[in-house]
Amino acid sequence: MATPDPDSGVPNLPPTSWAVLAMLSYEEEVSGYDLKKWADWSLRYIYWTPSYSQIYAELKKLEQHGFATSRLDRDNATRGRRLYQITDAGRGAVTTWWNNAPVDPSVLKHHVLLRVMFGHLGSPDRLKQILRDHISDVDRLQKHAAVDAEAAKSEPGWAYSQIVLQWAQRHYETERDLAEQLIDEIDAAATVLAGAEHDDRAEYPHPTPGRWREIEQRVNEEGGHPNGD
Repeated sequence: MATPDPDSGVPNLPPTSWAVLAMLSYEEEVSGYDLKKWADWSLRYIYWTPSYSQIYAELKKLEQHGFATSRLDRDNATRGRRLYQITDAGRGAVTTWWNNAPVDPSVLKHHVLLRVMFGHLGSPDRLKQILRDHISDVDRLQKHAAVDAEAAKSEPGWAYSQIVLQWAQRHYETERDLAEQLIDEIDAAATVLAGAEHDDRAEYPHPTPGRWREIEQRVNEEGGHPNGD
């Protein structure tokens, strides 16, 4: 069985386990394939795009903890498929997690902004192209989120999922605006970068070595990072 967290009474499982168990909390008997398609329709916009292997690994883990059961259904396929359902223990655990577990701060992992931050390694034109490609991806996701949000209105049990999908639609609209603003700012940043240190050690301008330590100390002295955060 999972070891409970003494502070929250919640079993010590990773967030992906709780996400899968929460999907099972809709009380439908589903396959791993169903859960994968369901996650692609909903969770991918705000949290997770799982692989089939991840889904099945989490389901196996939930079964081991007694939070889900499975059976082989041979009615609709020659080889059969395994169907999963939440247990009473799983329902209690996921409810406890939802109500009592600490909500971790959101962590932004933005691959495009990672390239922008280290833009000194390339050219402004390449950086603009990366952002234009990003805008194309964002436009596609925004349109899909809008379609899925509208479709979710047909089922009252998806009321909260529906408003999250609407949030995702607005998020991608804002993401597009921010990317376009970055494109407009690249040339000015490139001009500033041209005045940075440039020596024989590298082919590109770079910050003065050790400069970040001075900046960090100044920011801390000015109270920019309260409590060391």
